[in-house]
Amino acid sequence: MIILKSFFRFFKDLIKSKQLLYVLAKNDFKEQFLGSYLGILWAILRPILFMIIVWFIFSIGFKRHLENSEIPFILYLMCGYIPWFFFSDAISGGMNSIITNKYLVKKVNFRVSILPIVKILSALFLHIIFLLILIVVLFLYGYSPTIYWLQLPFYTFMMFILVLGISWFTSALRVFMKDISQIISVVLQLGFWVTPIFWSIKMVPEKYMFVLNLNPMVYIVEGYRNSFLYNKWFWESTDYLICFLSITLFLLILGVVVFRRLRPHFGDVL
Repeated sequence: MIILKSFFRFFKDLIKSKQLLYVLAKNDFKEQFLGSYLGILWAILRPILFMIIVWFIFSIGFKRHLENSEIPFILYLMCGYIPWFFFSDAISGGMNSIITNKYLVKKVNFRVSILPIVKILSALFLHIIFLLILIVVLFLYGYSPTIYWLQLPFYTFMMFILVLGISWFTSALRVFMKDISQIISVVLQLGFWVTPIFWSIKMVPEKYMFVLNLNPMVYIVEGYRNSFLYNKWFWESTDYLICFLSITLFLLILGVVVFRRLRPHFGDVL
């Protein structure tokens, strides 16, 4: 009960501090590309070049075809890789948000728990840019906006909550354990390959699907495809939705508890 009250009070404070969050996230986004000639273009070029290489290898080199041949592979790939890139980028930034802002941690009146949120919002700016690029590509392939696009904010918000819980947990541990960054790096690399980004979920035998569902990003990636390509509502897969919400809620509560317990000791270690 105490945790729930503290949790709701925290989100109430976030609403009051929305202007501060926006300013900090905007400044963090700018600082990432400060001093670079191409600036934000570097952040866009890297994932785009990766998607082009994967598209060329699997669509042209290996003659990769999906079960539904009417869907161009590049659209299938983009709908999977764009949410994964946000997830990976936000997790990495959120994990290091405390140690990279040591001067703010020692301020008495500053709520340190918003630092991971700042990094997530900064990654969200770039995510929106990629979504706009995806929409342009969809138009080029003859896809028109549908009512199913309206559920995209739901999937984005769910991914935000998922990342937030993980970031609170990892950022708190990162202060005391340098190895946590290496562990998360390995987990993200493994997660990329076990998430159906450039391969189809239908390739997995039914008896192993429960293992795949333990990866919450499977639900998000398929959700983006359902919104843009398959025209399916998020509530049509009730079992997957319940599984995702359960895992996300568990990670969020774990993040809140661990962060609250370790927060008083940040100043001593840093």
